[in-house]
Amino acid sequence: MKKYIKNIGIVYLAVCGLAITSCSEEFLNRAPEDGVTLDNFYNTNEQVKASTNALYSKTWFNFHNKAFFAIGEVGSGNSYTGSSDVNSLRTLMISSSDPEMANAWRSLWATVAQSNSLINSLPSRAGSAVDPVVLNNALGEARFMRALSYFYIVRLWGPVPIIENNLDFVENPQIPTNRKEDIYEFVKRDLLYAIENLPEKIRGVNYSDNGHVSKGSARAVLSKVYLYDGDYANARLMAEAVINSGEFKLFGGTEMPTKTFGDLFLTTNNNNEESIIALQWINSGQYGTASNCNTQFAYSADINMATYGGVFAPSQDLLASFEAGDRRRKETVMLPGDQYPNITSSIGSGFTVPATIDAQGSGSGIKKYVVGKNSAIAGTADAWGMMSNNTYLMRYAEVLLIHAEAILAGASSTSNAQALESYNKVRTRAGLLPVTSFTFNELFHERRIELAFEGDYWYDLGRIPRSQAAAIIAAQNRGNVLTPEFIPVPTGDFLRLPYPATELVKNPLLGQDPVPYSFN
Repeated sequence: MKKYIKNIGIVYLAVCGLAITSCSEEFLNRAPEDGVTLDNFYNTNEQVKASTNALYSKTWFNFHNKAFFAIGEVGSGNSYTGSSDVNSLRTLMISSSDPEMANAWRSLWATVAQSNSLINSLPSRAGSAVDPVVLNNALGEARFMRALSYFYIVRLWGPVPIIENNLDFVENPQIPTNRKEDIYEFVKRDLLYAIENLPEKIRGVNYSDNGHVSKGSARAVLSKVYLYDGDYANARLMAEAVINSGEFKLFGGTEMPTKTFGDLFLTTNNNNEESIIALQWINSGQYGTASNCNTQFAYSADINMATYGGVFAPSQDLLASFEAGDRRRKETVMLPGDQYPNITSSIGSGFTVPATIDAQGSGSGIKKYVVGKNSAIAGTADAWGMMSNNTYLMRYAEVLLIHAEAILAGASSTSNAQALESYNKVRTRAGLLPVTSFTFNELFHERRIELAFEGDYWYDLGRIPRSQAAAIIAAQNRGNVLTPEFIPVPTGDFLRLPYPATELVKNPLLGQDPVPYSFN
């Protein structure tokens, strides 16, 4: 991958807005924006609860809008696009001046800054009427979101500065980077704090109560952090804590047999029993508060609320990767003749995929996150065609696969009964036969299929040996249905993004060796 990494720096947001709308009624209960100040906003429990709303939507928007999928899906080989603003990931020729990569950087750091603002201001500004439990819960949410943001940042860029208070660096934003192992430690500490302070919850049918994260959410993300850090023992412990809590359920599993994998992606099922952490979008009439997935994934304007569609399409490699009989195929990618009764198209309710479907010349289209035109099931779109369906950052199915992999613990295969139980729950929900053993490569493939178009495969490739990841990518057909395209075997640290050029200019220390972080 080309990287034009020069010495520049980071601009960090020192102060972010504290009350931005999201997707359930709970997110709309907030103080008027024209009457909010740092001195009076935290006088009540409701004001403190509302202070974390922006962490579930607005700060993530510029990452989610394109970069999240360009990196996680196009870069990994799950998705194909010829769109000029994101196709550099297809050829792994992304440069430090890439605008969507810069959007990802700014958005993730905005979430860190917003979290830091709350962490540092809430304790001293909360009024005497605020319940300490409510205050600690808000702090737990802020620490959770800071950890989640850093988890993305460190996997994308490697060493970066650890910032606990943005105001400390307003006068001098030239900050050295810290080691990856220190960033992982920082993330773990934030998540352990979140586990201590967030509420226990059992996800029930009142989905509007599930928008905010819980202890189970923090344990689930921490299990993933441990897995990526190679700490299989703790990954297993955290995953088992989530499984044994009973908080989450598998849609279409034995506990919820009337639901299906496809039901996970209906707007009416936002914040369902399988959702661990999801971005909360709403058609508020303001740009940047709703999701662009239906617009960019739907193969044409026939099934979205915009004048275009199909910015992203399935890759030929992914299309060839589904096992026969896998129910996830139809709910992940559209092929001619597929029928979707829940999608309203330009000719009415119920939709059959035409033989002419051809998003980006792929001969197919993406189904996941495509909900169709305005309807009772899909909800309504804003002026930009964006809609209110959530974006998953983690689902319970992934916890089951983490549990299975943590028991595998780096071995080539396993027939452990507990590992098989978790692994087979995901497979049988997909309509596949259970297995009596599995290899790492089979589990790695299972993760790819289960989480396709959820922005995850790039990071999975980043945690296996570079030579193995390079071989996987070099073997992928990254072209469209008419023109196969194979890229040369990548070399070097090709799964690490370059620091944005504008940031390196401002902070020359970004280009220097990382230093240890001093933990208090």
